Amino acid sequence: MKLSSIFIIFFFALQALSALLVNSQQTDSCSSSLNLDVPFDTTSLHCLSVWSSHDFTVRYVQTSSDVWSFVLSAPDTNSFVAMGFSSNGMMVGSSAMVGWISADGNGTVKQYFLGGQRPNLVLPDQGNLTIVSNSSSITFQSSRLYMAFQLNTSQPLSRVIYSVGQIGVIPSSPGYALAEHRDKVSTIFNYATGTSASKSPHSRLRKSHGILNMLSWGILMIIGAIVARYFKQWDPIWFYSHAVIQSSAFILGLSGVICGFVLEDRLKADVSTHKGLGIFILVLGCLQVTAVFARPDKESKLRKFWNWYHYCAGRILIVFAIANVFYGIHLGEKGRGWNAGYAVVIAILLLVSFVLEFKMWKRN
Repeated sequence: MKLSSIFIIFFFALQALSALLVNSQQTDSCSSSLNLDVPFDTTSLHCLSVWSSHDFTVRYVQTSSDVWSFVLSAPDTNSFVAMGFSSNGMMVGSSAMVGWISADGNGTVKQYFLGGQRPNLVLPDQGNLTIVSNSSSITFQSSRLYMAFQLNTSQPLSRVIYSVGQIGVIPSSPGYALAEHRDKVSTIFNYATGTSASKSPHSRLRKSHGILNMLSWGILMIIGAIVARYFKQWDPIWFYSHAVIQSSAFILGLSGVICGFVLEDRLKADVSTHKGLGIFILVLGCLQVTAVFARPDKESKLRKFWNWYHYCAGRILIVFAIANVFYGIHLGEKGRGWNAGYAVVIAILLLVSFVLEFKMWKRN
């Protein structure tokens, strides 16, 4: 074997070994014992993995009848780590323990109250958690962060949310504003059995609400409008197609709005803007349906005014529906995938409209 080949094999073997060593240093095993400088005893903590995609591990124990001890372990990515307690599994309305280590090596742990989705509603040093005095700390060891704290409570909330911040973005004095998280997960924590499961509260109802409204108001209504504008040469097929598509969209949309009211009642969430837009869209849809029964004959002088109203109301409905779908994706924290997918659908429908508009312009 040539010397160069031996050198290449040795080089890659060394790289693989170093990667394994780094990975082993960053991974926290529940079988390993803690040797941390924290304000309370950590020898009897229960341990479980709570967020495998980000290698989050939690150790906990009920120290006394009204004191619970926690140690959250996560890889150090030069960002904050957080463990929140929620009554309904949602971030808004929850209280969270957030910790980070700044560039000068000093660690900070603060409680935050997540009063809303705007930065000014995420309030430091506020919340519903009663923290045992001088019990919170965060330390760095073997490329991992260990955030420790104790809570005065007989039973912590079972809906626990974990999040990790943007890389290189950590809170700083004097305001300690908390930037938007990079990723998060909502879980159900069973303290008795020592198990944790990722679960979005009322996930089936949330999906039904989102999919029904996206498909109806945000897609089918647009397709129905395209049929009505560009396919009138195929009379009366275009009319019946338009009526069937829009009627189907209205029925599905009405079902989606009802799901939204039920979901709001169960989650107790503050979605007033999203709800207001949804009601406005539903009212426009109802007006469009009732207007069909008041449609004048083609020979009537009122027909052109009816047509003007029908076109304008339909276009206003579509614009607000698209905006509310994107806003709903934002509220549901579905991320870039849903936004990108719906944006692609809208872009395709817009492109089809441009092509058909150009053909109609040439034909006329």
